[in-house]
Order: sequence, then structure tokens, then C-alpha cells
Amino acid sequence: MGAPSKRSLWIGAGLIALVALLLYRHYDLGRLLTLESLKDSRDALVALFRERPLATLLGYFAVYVAAAALSIPGAAILTLAAGAMFGLGIGLVVVSFASSLGALLAFLTARYLLRDTVQAHFGKQLAPVNEGMRRDGAFYLLTLRLVPVFPFFLVNLLVGLTPIGAGRFYGVSQLGMLAGTAVFVNAGTRLANIQSTSDILSPGLLLSFALLGVFPLIAKVIVGLLRKRKIYARWKRPSKFDRNLIVIGAGAGGLVTAYIAAAVKARVTLVEGHLMGGDCLNFGCVPSKALIRSATLAHQLRQAETLGLRDPAESSSSVDGPVAFRVDFAAVMARVHRVIRDIAPHDSVERYRSLGVDVVQGMARITSPWSVEITTTDGTQQCVQTLTTRSIVIATGAQPFVPPLPGLADVGFLTSDTLWGLTERPRRLVVLGGGPIGCELAQAFARLGSQVTQVEMAARVLGREDPEVAALVADALRADGVQLLTAHEALRCERSGSDDAPVKRLIVRQIGADGVTGSVASPELTIEFDTLLCAVGRSPRVEGYGLEELGIPLSPRKTIETDAYLQTLYPNIYAVGDVAGPYQLTHVAAHQAWYAAVNALFGRFRRFKVDCSVIPWATFTDPEVARVGLSETEARQQGVAFEVTRFALDDLDRAIADDATTGFIKVLTAPGRDKILGVTIVGAHAGDLLAEYVLAMKNGLGLNKILGTIHTYPTLAEANKYVAGEWKRAHAPKRLLAWAERFHAWQRS
Repeated sequence: MGAPSKRSLWIGAGLIALVALLLYRHYDLGRLLTLESLKDSRDALVALFRERPLATLLGYFAVYVAAAALSIPGAAILTLAAGAMFGLGIGLVVVSFASSLGALLAFLTARYLLRDTVQAHFGKQLAPVNEGMRRDGAFYLLTLRLVPVFPFFLVNLLVGLTPIGAGRFYGVSQLGMLAGTAVFVNAGTRLANIQSTSDILSPGLLLSFALLGVFPLIAKVIVGLLRKRKIYARWKRPSKFDRNLIVIGAGAGGLVTAYIAAAVKARVTLVEGHLMGGDCLNFGCVPSKALIRSATLAHQLRQAETLGLRDPAESSSSVDGPVAFRVDFAAVMARVHRVIRDIAPHDSVERYRSLGVDVVQGMARITSPWSVEITTTDGTQQCVQTLTTRSIVIATGAQPFVPPLPGLADVGFLTSDTLWGLTERPRRLVVLGGGPIGCELAQAFARLGSQVTQVEMAARVLGREDPEVAALVADALRADGVQLLTAHEALRCERSGSDDAPVKRLIVRQIGADGVTGSVASPELTIEFDTLLCAVGRSPRVEGYGLEELGIPLSPRKTIETDAYLQTLYPNIYAVGDVAGPYQLTHVAAHQAWYAAVNALFGRFRRFKVDCSVIPWATFTDPEVARVGLSETEARQQGVAFEVTRFALDDLDRAIADDATTGFIKVLTAPGRDKILGVTIVGAHAGDLLAEYVLAMKNGLGLNKILGTIHTYPTLAEANKYVAGEWKRAHAPKRLLAWAERFHAWQRS
């Protein structure tokens, strides 16, 4: 037989609660569980224990467990009764185990009946609580157990909604309730002297319990200090420091960190081993968008006749041809590099030195928690210097991942880093990977005239987006001439022919939707190509910086493991950006950099947990895809209740005028409310349109606020107002409108 369903558990729990309530009322247990009743029956209870000790103990144990499990009032009276009947020793043992077992049953009941529902509705708000309970739940629970002011039955139920383990809950409860139990059991041995429970919990005793309750938190601080001391034990701390902060890596995360440090007059050294500006400026965001700009114009010129533009060289009788142009790929790439050069001064050595940053171009290696060895090359001579520092920020970024594909090295390949050295357009290009980078570059090269084949192992491109979003992008890729092979596994590469005229092939095979290779008879497909581009993801740069020697651990995703403050194993060493994760986005690296810089420089006084609750991202295909918050797929996977409101761009005046009607805006809201849970936009300038929703979510603004904001006509941004209007219409007060209709009819009569 299978496990009982939630519904049957609810029914069972309801029946038990109903029976318990009936028994409670029928036998007037509320009257029995009073101090006066206990005093009146004390002699009889003692006599019963003397006459039948084992049966009395077992009966009392069962009653106490049931009372605690069902959260029946009267635990204090039952505990006093144990002292009166059994004495301090036996009474303390019996109550300690009975109360802990009953608490565990109440905890499990709340967990299996309520936790999933509560987490589904309030998971985002409870995320910090969940993380805190996973990490330090034992300390928090022990504090609550040591202070009798907190109702124990509420603690049982509420903690059951958190991720703390049942075994840990029981153990901490057994220990934490022991002190309070001892006080009540001991008071029960002197029952005649007690007039009310307030005689037991005097203000002085409550204060003592409160101080005792603070002890776990103090213990946590002490444990943290001891742990910190143990971590640093094998290292000698310098008596003074050359720098307040050393930043390794001059990408977005490193540049912002160094900028902030210099702005607050800290002495900071920024070390970069390659190019200032990092991957985004030199190999990623900037060059790819410059390439996409040229590709987009080429596409628009091919579609120019739809806007009434013709080639003037054509005769008046031939009006069907497009505007003539030729792609000069070398010139396209020259412009890409010109764009990089134009932006480079923003991230240059000269600029940052003028801001007060000590910029060193060399290789950095962390040799202790407070020292960094920097190797620079001056011509043929190497120079090595070691600087001491109070804090270190690692911002080394990521690099393209190269799959272990047989024969790949023989045929040669490009990555998103090495692609920009091309001066001749690839005639036949294979793109491995269907993520944002692969889709952007596949479409761009196809529009520039390459014959592009894109291979993706998953069933669809852009696997993190909703299926309908991925389908729109896939249709756009195919419309631009990309041969899109989803659900295909790259098996190997082969090369034949001479060095002067090599023949390069990629062998692929279709796989099932579940990622399992198809039948043995599934045919292999051979794709001949001139250039192969690997775009299957990026790996954090974690090697060569001394992390192994320091024992700084990595996460399962091979990023540097950090806490909520971006601290690594060593509290004075931080990590930001792609090397820290979980997002490989330039704007996230810059966002994290603020927290790392402030915590590194001022953490002794106040620390800030990094806030990644509202993270936007965009894929710059045509149509663009932009998203913030939950997608529809993610909401379903997480069990989050939601409503969907959509607005198609083909109903927007400006989109129609611009011939940019492909796409939509989809907003997820809490049921019956205008609170925004997530937004997905597909269409022209989606990344720009998303900013309004990012602002709204960050500041707790709902769709009603967007609807009430004046948007310029005619602009694409009006779509944001219209989707809010769609939500408003769907939630119109129908009864009130019916009364309004009657009122207006009366007004006309």
C-alpha cells in the first residue's frame, strides 16, 4: 500500500481533534486541569501510585504525550502533578520524555499537514527564515525552549513549518525544556505551598530564564569566535597592513568593489592579469551587442521593401527587390573592436588610478588570509611583490566551458572569448549550445550570411524560459536560416583532407525528450563545417589563485562557496560575480560588489546580507527575451499559487507602427492581488521594458500603481500599462458594477 494522502491525513487529524474535544468537554477536563483540582486530588493520586506504580506511570505518560501532541491546555498542571505524585527524580524523567515526545508529534503533524501549503504561499517571504533555520535552527529553538514565556505548543507548531530536522528538534527540545520542567516538577513536590502558577514563575525566575535563553545566542557568538580562531590558527596575522583591501580581477565585480573602496578613502589595490574591464567589455556583452547591431541592420535591410524602400539602381519596372548591400565582415569586426576601444576608457587603468585605486597589472595569488603575492612582467623580467591587507575580494569571473568532445581539438574550435579574432565570415558555422550566448551568436552570424547549424542537447533552446518563450525564439532562429537541431547529442568531431583543404565534420545523434539516447538504430547525422563555436556555458575561474592551499571550499557548481555576506571560509576573504554565482550576469556582479566592499571595510560595525531577491536578465535575440522573478514553469515547480495576465504586442499601436508585433508581456501575480511575482517579456526592446517591473517588484509596487502611471504615447512602454489594465479588467468588482448599472439606469429614468 502507498503512503496516505494529505487529504486522508487531514481527515484523520480532524477526527482525532474532534474526539479529543468531545472528551475534553464531556469529562470537563478543563476543570480537572486546574491547581485547585490537583490539590484536592493529590492524596488520591499519591495513593494510586503507591498501589499500582507501573500502571500509574504508564497512564500518566500516555496522558501527557496526548495532551502535548494535541496542544491541550494544562501542561503546567500535569507537570506539577508529576512532582506531587512521583517526586523530583522520577517526575523529572517522566515529564521530560513525555513532553518531548508529545512536542515531536505536534511538530510532525504541523510539518505534514501545513508546511507545504504555508511554504507554497509564503515561500519567498520565509526564505530568510528557512535559511536561518537550516544553518542555526538548533540555537534558535534552544533559546525558545529555555524561556517559558514562549508557549511551548506554539513553538512545536511553528517550528514544524521550517526545514529543521525532526531528530534535531527532538534532541534540542529534550535539552531545552529540561530546566523549566525541573522547576515545575520541583514545585509540585511542595504543592501545598503553591497558591497559583505565578508563585512558580516569579519575576526573578522569569528573568533568570530569559538570561538562560540568551545563552544559546551568546554560545553561538563564542562558537563563531572559536571557529574563526581555529580557521586562522595556522596563519600568522601581520601586526599592520599595507592595504585595507586587495581586489583580484578587474571585471564588473572587481571594478565596482575598487571604486567604492576608493570613494570611502580606503587604500585599495586592484590586480588584473589580463584586460581591464574583464570578460564583459572584451569578450562578452559589449562585442556581442556590437555584432548584433550590425546583424540586425542587415536583417532590416533585407526587409526594407516592407517599409517601402527600394534599390535606386533598379528600373521602375522592377520594384520587388530589396535594398542592395554587401556584408563586409572584416569591417563589421573592425567596428566591434572600435566599440570596445570607445568604451575601454571607462574601465581603464588611468581612470581608476585617477580615482585613487592602486592598479597593478599582474597575476595575483593569495598566500595567506592577509597577504597576496603579485607577479608582474616588465619586458623579460618578472617582479614579485607581496602585499598585506585586512580584506580580500575575489572577482576573477568565468571562462567558456569546453566540452570533452572526441576530436574537438583536431578540428579546432572557437569560444565566446576567441571568436572576436575572426576577420573572415565563416561560410559554414556550427554552434554548440542553445543557451543565451549560443542563440544570440547563431542568429547574428546567420543574419550576416553564414550558413549556421545550432546543436542543443535539450529538447528546446533557452531551457530556463517557459516553453512558449523558447518556441518563439526557435521560430525566429529558423526564420533567419538557422538549422536548429534540438534534442541532438554531439558525439564526436572528425577531420580529413589536407591541411590546406581540411574537411571538418561533427557527428550528432537525436536523443529522446528525457535526454536518453534513442534506439540503437537511431541514425547518426554528419554536419560538415568550416568553423565550430562552443557556447555550452561558462566555468568559474578558481584555479591559480591560491584557493586550494587555503582550503577555501567550492560549491557543487564549482563556484567559490560564500555565505549571505559573500564571505568565504575566511571571514575577511570575499567573492563576487561569476566566480561566486549563482548568476553569471554583469549587473549581478556589480550589485554584489557593493555588499562585498561595504562588508569588507566596515563589517566590524555592521554587515549587510546580499539581496538577490529581484534579479532581471535578458537574452538579446530578435525577439528579445527579458525576465524578472518567477516564470510560469518555475512557479508550478515550486508550488507557488499564481494568476497569469498577458498582453500581446500585436495589439500595441507603436509596435504595429514599428513592424515589431512579435511577442507578448506575461505577468504572474498573487491570486486575487496585484502583487507581481514575475514578469516575462518577449519582443523588441524587452530588456528596456522590463526595468519598470524591476523597480515595481523591488519597491513592493503592484499592477495598480503601473496602471495609474502616465505612459507616453505612442511608445512600447505603454504595453506595461495595458497589461496592468488587462489584470484590472479581470478583477473588476462585478457586483459593484451591476449596482452602478442600476444606478445609471435610475438616473436616466
